[in-house]
Amino acid sequence: MTDNSALAGIRVIDMSRVFAAPVGAQILGDLGADVIKIERPGVGDDGRGYGLAFLQGKDGLDARQSSFFTVANRNKRSITLNHSKPEGQEVLRELVKTADVLIENYKVGDLKRFGLDYESLKAINPRLIYCSVTGYGQDGPMAPKPGYDGLFQATGGMMAVTGVPAGQPGAGPLKAGPSLVDFVTGHNTAIAILGALMRRNVTGEGQYIDIALLDTSVAMVSHIMQDYLLSGEALPGLAMVATAAGRRT
Repeated sequence: MTDNSALAGIRVIDMSRVFAAPVGAQILGDLGADVIKIERPGVGDDGRGYGLAFLQGKDGLDARQSSFFTVANRNKRSITLNHSKPEGQEVLRELVKTADVLIENYKVGDLKRFGLDYESLKAINPRLIYCSVTGYGQDGPMAPKPGYDGLFQATGGMMAVTGVPAGQPGAGPLKAGPSLVDFVTGHNTAIAILGALMRRNVTGEGQYIDIALLDTSVAMVSHIMQDYLLSGEALPGLAMVATAAGRRT
């Protein structure tokens, strides 16, 4: 990226894997940020093994870059690091000193065990913007549970309002082909971080960002949900959306 890119000079530590959060980090990289992706030694990001097609390395060796991985990880530099080891934690803390943003999508509380939670890293770098991406958010009864795109296409209501209308042949919940909830959550992640960067220009301080796939999935029902909110009449299947939204609180 050139020095006149929108996010030139911004450093991002990407501790996320698979899809939603990596998409968010990728967008920041596309805008010119220096994105350092942290991967597990030996195996790397789980997403390297997903997809139907794989990028061939120049030397003929397996580059372990699947279609799934490459679509969420361009414009990044990768290193391997074991954050469960003291030496790995020390490397991360050194990186945090020069970072503007950290993105992670571990289960709630996981990184706190290693002193890599927001409060611990804020003490090192008060300007750090720390973004956590999870299934159900950081609090509420469902917070400890893991989640993935297909689950939230169902619980958020998308599947209930997609496909053949109720009462017709072939009707029933229908999943979208792409991982749409993950993809839109990635965009929400990038937007929230950009807002935090703008706010930091005013306050000089970083902040913590809580992004949930459930929030994104409910919002994605969009005007169909708004029809219900305005009229009080729900399309068949939309009752599940209100139930899902309640799980966040």
